[in-house]
Amino acid sequence: MKKLLTGALFAAMATGAQAEDVTLQLKWVTQAQFAGYYVAKDKGFYEEEGLNVTIKPGGPDIAPEQVIAAGNADVITTWMPAALAARERGLPLVNIAQPFKNGGLKFTCLKDSGVNGTADFPGRTLGVWFFGNEYPFYAWMAKLGLKTDGSEGGVTVLKQAFNVDALLQKQADCISVMSYNEYGQVIDAGISADQLVTFTYKDEGVGVLEDGLYVAEDRLADPAFEETMVKFVRASMKGWKYAEANVDEAAQIIIDNDETGAQSLEHQKYMMSEVAKLTAGSNGALDPADYDQTVATLLAAVSPDNPAITKAPEGMAWSHAITDKALQ
Repeated sequence: MKKLLTGALFAAMATGAQAEDVTLQLKWVTQAQFAGYYVAKDKGFYEEEGLNVTIKPGGPDIAPEQVIAAGNADVITTWMPAALAARERGLPLVNIAQPFKNGGLKFTCLKDSGVNGTADFPGRTLGVWFFGNEYPFYAWMAKLGLKTDGSEGGVTVLKQAFNVDALLQKQADCISVMSYNEYGQVIDAGISADQLVTFTYKDEGVGVLEDGLYVAEDRLADPAFEETMVKFVRASMKGWKYAEANVDEAAQIIIDNDETGAQSLEHQKYMMSEVAKLTAGSNGALDPADYDQTVATLLAAVSPDNPAITKAPEGMAWSHAITDKALQ
């Protein structure tokens, strides 16, 4: 049965106003990483703001930055390093909200491979995700003074697929994992936490902001669009806080919206419980200190050994106006 129109939407229709269309492009597939948006839609929070939100799942062949550049999305989720890199390429993205206060990117190694600390990295093969996820890794290696070209005394970089096969099949000594996804997959494969050595990028001093909301800067010159984004952020953060407080319900909402049928409820409950730890403490506002740390990490990532990064970011504008108004 279709859901009843909320009072706000009904009132808008009664006065002849139409819901404002908003298209959100996600960084990855439908999963609890994006629960706040699906919850906001499912619970009618967007409708209450007079918004008709379309959520477009991402995937390995979808770059949100390219989607918004082509005009096929109004707002995207992406990591700040990718947004900064896009800005350097001429796409002026602006962070309008930062639901994720903490990052989930980790690096895990099998103890029986002989890796017990960073001093054991030289000579090892390390699995790294690219497409904008590689920046903190290269910053970390630069901080440790390790070359990444496979030369003596350095490390060999394996361009890792978005799974944990490289670790399970012993193709790499260590791999990239998200706390809310691949780390759990390693555990599910029968490897216990005490058989792993796991590093957190933020603890290593090279953390970056993940999963922010971004729009094209020039569109914010339109007061109507800015107001639409205020409504969108307000409803989205309401969805995130509901998801944090109702993990099992949020996981079920993800399953209900997963058109691929690839997700399991059990894994989404695990994922949501971990994601809640990352969004906890955020009201959507971007902390300038977190921004500065992300920029510092990117600057440290620039090196002759890293062909993926050719230019240091010079900075990035963001709009406090959106979250300031949304929080009122």
